[in-house]
Amino acid sequence: MVHLTKVSEGEVSDLPEAVKKISLQLANDDDSFTTSVYGSKFAAEDLPKHEMPENEMPKEIAYRMIKDELSLDGNPMLNLASFVTTYMEEEAEKLMAESFSKNFIDYEEYPQSADIQNRCVSMIGRLFHAPSDGEGAVGTSCVGSSEAIMLAVLAMKRRWKNKRIAAGKSADKPNIIMSSAVQVCWEKATRYFEVDEKLVYCTPDRFVIDPKETVDLVDENTIGICVILGTTYTGEYEDVKGVNDLLVKRGLDVPIHVDAASGGFVAPFVVPDLEWDFRCEQVVSINVSGHKYGLVYPGVGWVLWRDAKFLPQELVFNINYLGADQSSFTLNFSKGASQVIGQYYQLIRLGKKGYRAIMSNLTRTADYLSSSLEALGFVIMSKKSGEGLPLVAFRLSELADPETERNYDEFALAHKLRARGWVVPAYTMAPHTNDLKMLRVVVREDFTKNRCDSLITDIRYCQQLLDQMDKDSIRKQEEFIHRHAVNSGQSKHNHPRFRKEKHSIQGKHGKTHSIC
Repeated sequence: MVHLTKVSEGEVSDLPEAVKKISLQLANDDDSFTTSVYGSKFAAEDLPKHEMPENEMPKEIAYRMIKDELSLDGNPMLNLASFVTTYMEEEAEKLMAESFSKNFIDYEEYPQSADIQNRCVSMIGRLFHAPSDGEGAVGTSCVGSSEAIMLAVLAMKRRWKNKRIAAGKSADKPNIIMSSAVQVCWEKATRYFEVDEKLVYCTPDRFVIDPKETVDLVDENTIGICVILGTTYTGEYEDVKGVNDLLVKRGLDVPIHVDAASGGFVAPFVVPDLEWDFRCEQVVSINVSGHKYGLVYPGVGWVLWRDAKFLPQELVFNINYLGADQSSFTLNFSKGASQVIGQYYQLIRLGKKGYRAIMSNLTRTADYLSSSLEALGFVIMSKKSGEGLPLVAFRLSELADPETERNYDEFALAHKLRARGWVVPAYTMAPHTNDLKMLRVVVREDFTKNRCDSLITDIRYCQQLLDQMDKDSIRKQEEFIHRHAVNSGQSKHNHPRFRKEKHSIQGKHGKTHSIC
């Protein structure tokens, strides 16, 4: 039965009039225990930014306040600038979350976590055709490819120095040969470890190193050559075998380090016959990022040497930590075990078949996007059909009438796309390319064909909007965006002393350090 009730016309109270007049004035602090986050005093106050607060706050409110703050970040799935993984299965996330409290370096307490790292090193080493003869290949996990590259440069420099001293020669002017399109971590490594850079410059129609030009730069002070398996600008694979064969032909015993940060988990599955790894005899070390196409959240990387003799013993420390003796070659010490466990999950969950399926889909999507943009009139700068990473680098084409000038450039188009939610970065290419500008879309695991179609539609829409604007309107819009909309333009955390440095390739030539 449904009960009927009268609609109340107001509050009815049987309390005496004297009691009704009593007014309670309680301290505001008590509302910290309110059931509503937004009814608490914290919702009406600024979050602490510079000094730790004196008092605590309820955990639910702290969570919601920080979550709301983070909602102002961009959507990772629409960030097409980065190679970094933005999707993992729930089971992988659960495994990683359960390992947050594990200190990876504590072998005595967490021996299985350490063993899982060893399994990953072995699997990745075999994937890269590590030789089984000699003293055996060795490797370790890192925070990312930046640490891996630092370790590899240290090993090459120390090995070169030992040989020079043994021969009674000077060891005070080491140099390394690399492309002018290297990622900034290579410049950090050379500066931090006092190694001179010998750059192989790109050209307006060649965005990777030329093997002959590279080997021609070798001298007695060269500690090694960096060859990139998938440059960050155009994704093209540099010719590792070409450099290797030329060194062998000339009888030059110079080690090659392959920076496979992005390509190390792509090439073995898309172009397995491409010889870039330890099949090339002069390749002594390789780094790869697990948090890129290794499909793990940041940050985890790997570095491997083809033989233990290429890792000088004096760089490795034997540490008795909490009762367990272990060998250590890292730039840091304590770190969580989660990312290594996430990598192991992906390796055994997907297997070679799963990685091959994912990388094949990414390559198909990249080829589709490349063909679509070409049909829209863009000039494609990246390779197709697995000859490079699954990304699309493109630029605006020259106008048919040379007397006519376009009112906007690649940066203006990138800003228009940002207004639509997409993060498609624009870059100024490496030096000696006539200040070539370009845009780049990285195709990651969660970038489906359906989302790709949405991007293509928005690119065309933004182009049409820019075509309708005059130069003065675009100029004013760009000034406004730089001043008020671009996060880097509003940043206040950079100390004035360290702005506009002039010692890097970017500082000297205006090249944009691309995002990895």
